[in-house]
Parts: sequence; C-alpha cells; structure tokens
Amino acid sequence: MLVSPVTGMLRIPASRVLSRTMFTARPRDLSQPNWFAVTLSFGTSAALWGLLIKQHNEDVAEYKKRNGLQ
Repeated sequence: MLVSPVTGMLRIPASRVLSRTMFTARPRDLSQPNWFAVTLSFGTSAALWGLLIKQHNEDVAEYKKRNGLQ
C-alpha cells in the first residue's frame, strides 16, 4: 500500500526513489521525419496566411468604401 494507514501520508518505496526515471530523452531519428506533424504544421501555416490575406483585402475594401476611394 502506498498510503500509510496511520498517518495518511504517501509512502514511496526505496526502490522507486533510487531508480532512474523511465522517461529518457533520445535523439530523434532524422532519416524518418514525422510527416503527419510536418503536414499539419505547413497546412496550419498556409491556412493562417490565407485568412490573414483575406482579412487584409476585406479591410482595404472597407477603408476605400468609407473614404470614398472606390
């Protein structure tokens, strides 16, 4: 049991305290890129640029309309 029935505090076994962590950092294998992440990143970037350009064009059209330039 990890919780002491007397104190109600968490007890951690000594074997877990002195052991190394199970999560270790490994260098990435660059010969096999994560194509899903690459596609998601570039797709998101392209979509955001598209929305930015669309919004800019709408703003320019509204500016011209309000100032009588059209």
